[in-house]
Amino acid sequence: MPEQNLIYLFIPLLFVVAFLYSSVGHGGASGYLALMAIFSIAPSIMKSSALILNVLVSGIAFFQYYRCGHFNRKLFFPFIITSIPASFLGAYLTVDDLYYKKILGVVLIFPILRLTGLIGKESSELKEVQLGYALVIGGIIGLLSGMLGIGGGILLSPIILLLHWGNMKQTAAVSALFILVNSIAGLGGLISKGITIDTTIYIWLGVALIGGLAGSYYGSKKFESKTLKLILAGVLLIAGLKLLLVE
Repeated sequence: MPEQNLIYLFIPLLFVVAFLYSSVGHGGASGYLALMAIFSIAPSIMKSSALILNVLVSGIAFFQYYRCGHFNRKLFFPFIITSIPASFLGAYLTVDDLYYKKILGVVLIFPILRLTGLIGKESSELKEVQLGYALVIGGIIGLLSGMLGIGGGILLSPIILLLHWGNMKQTAAVSALFILVNSIAGLGGLISKGITIDTTIYIWLGVALIGGLAGSYYGSKKFESKTLKLILAGVLLIAGLKLLLVE
């Protein structure tokens, strides 16, 4: 857990992560993991804590986007056929702490690119989802999701946008539910092998709940904050460098 004199910095950053990620239909696990990495929280706690926070925030985000009519079932279901079992398997696998940090450091590149607008730009011409590709993509992302304790939306959403399978709002809605089911599957894998949940998570859940409600509400309507997204990208960059360069 963060040291007492640093908890006052960790909590507001947690709120910002939940707000920004939920505003684009994400649970925020990569952001939570980045914060935990910066504050030197143990990987064993990082994974389960991020998944629990993910379930809460992605559930809120999906509800808001679904209520606004942005959810596309045909876009969602091909991915989860393979992602759910893969996520359970990935969480069940034991990954060495050093390898865990290095893989997570690489994966954090994706949300940085997404937040800075370098990948995942919306297209006006949409195409049909190709089932074969969707099954493979879902399986790979699901496995990584379970291994790292992320929901996979930060990996799925730029792929959907790059392949022109959905617009920005549809992608956000699909990503939110994708994160929710993968996070639940990942937690199932962790529970099956035995996990210990720190009681501090309850405070984090309260902060994430407020941030998730606010972010998903504004994101499902109309919200854009380039400054905040760049700040979050900077936090992710610091965390990624720490994970990759520090033994």
